[in-house]
Amino acid sequence: MTIPTTMSAMLLTGHGGPEKLIYRDDVPVPRPAAGEVLIEVSACGMNNTDIKVREAAYAVDFDPNSGEEETTAAASIASADGETTLSFPRIQGADTVGRIVAVGEGVPESRAGERVLVDFSLYHGRDANGRPCMDLWNVDYIGHGRDGGYADYVTVPTENAHAVKTDIPDAALATFGCSTQTAEHMIARVRVEAGRRVLVTGAGGGVGSAAVQLVRARGAHPIAVTSRSKEATLIEFGAEACIAREDFTDETGRFDGERFTAEIARAAGGRCRIDAVIDQVGGAMFHPLLRSLKPDGHYITAGTIAGYTPRINLHTVYMAFLNIHGSSQGQPEDFARIVRYIEEGAITPALGGVWRLSQLHAAQEAFKTKAHIGNLVVVPDRKWDEIGAPRHD
Repeated sequence: MTIPTTMSAMLLTGHGGPEKLIYRDDVPVPRPAAGEVLIEVSACGMNNTDIKVREAAYAVDFDPNSGEEETTAAASIASADGETTLSFPRIQGADTVGRIVAVGEGVPESRAGERVLVDFSLYHGRDANGRPCMDLWNVDYIGHGRDGGYADYVTVPTENAHAVKTDIPDAALATFGCSTQTAEHMIARVRVEAGRRVLVTGAGGGVGSAAVQLVRARGAHPIAVTSRSKEATLIEFGAEACIAREDFTDETGRFDGERFTAEIARAAGGRCRIDAVIDQVGGAMFHPLLRSLKPDGHYITAGTIAGYTPRINLHTVYMAFLNIHGSSQGQPEDFARIVRYIEEGAITPALGGVWRLSQLHAAQEAFKTKAHIGNLVVVPDRKWDEIGAPRHD
């Protein structure tokens, strides 16, 4: 095929509000370097990270005991040594689906034409066998450390472009990306096995809805914490029970942790407790979640929808021998399992709606309402008429 010299793309020009996202149609089409492929983008999933990076909302170093305002610590994603790979302008978009249209030096020409789903993680480490792995001192991803899929074309390392054999349409396939890999890595880290009871918070979102399905795929028993409007869909995804979070917040906004803990026990079968908690919420829910765990149980978080400075009773932690984990992104083997689950039909897409790339401002506002289940996806304007999905014209 003939590859144009310029393309349309959404450029992040700095930290701030939606006005920092500028749509242009004169952006140079990238060329694949050695070991890379060029993908014609057909769809790209949205996620919280896009918005939080734009807003510089990753206050990793903020000390809640300092007496300072939280806004003074706002930052973008940085490696463990404090450096960031983000520069402007940057094309965001981690969850790319498309077809390989060109290859760089060292990549087999036979890859051209493959329909691919992109693993968004950038692997700067190597394991004992020399294979790519996540370097925890240098965590980075496509759409942050290098340009991503909010464009007509994108280049990625060839090992990040996974050929997928499935009949799932491109827009729906783009829901399996950042959120699904994040969920799978969390589940792997806390060693979810068949028969375990696992509580998933924020279950209506991208990570949560993926976690419910992935827990079920391992033969474990997911219990979902979500809004009442999303309960029926999550039961279809495999949740054994749903807990409506709005039932535990009064008119003043106070969260009733005692009743919440009791409801978790009821959903788990009476006096039973939970083996693991997959949490995306934090805030006032954090301590009741710890109290719901069995001795030696596992709590893992990869999100802070309700706040990132919750109060904690350390007696609960050490007297119950609890394990608390943080997690972000995933490893190559996590993504490989996801591809296998997709091809086997073990997990299904949760597509909440599709927007034109040029309407990303409106799409992100819709995303922030959390009214959808699963993921929202954007499609390059030039591909709009090819998408057979719920669309926002």
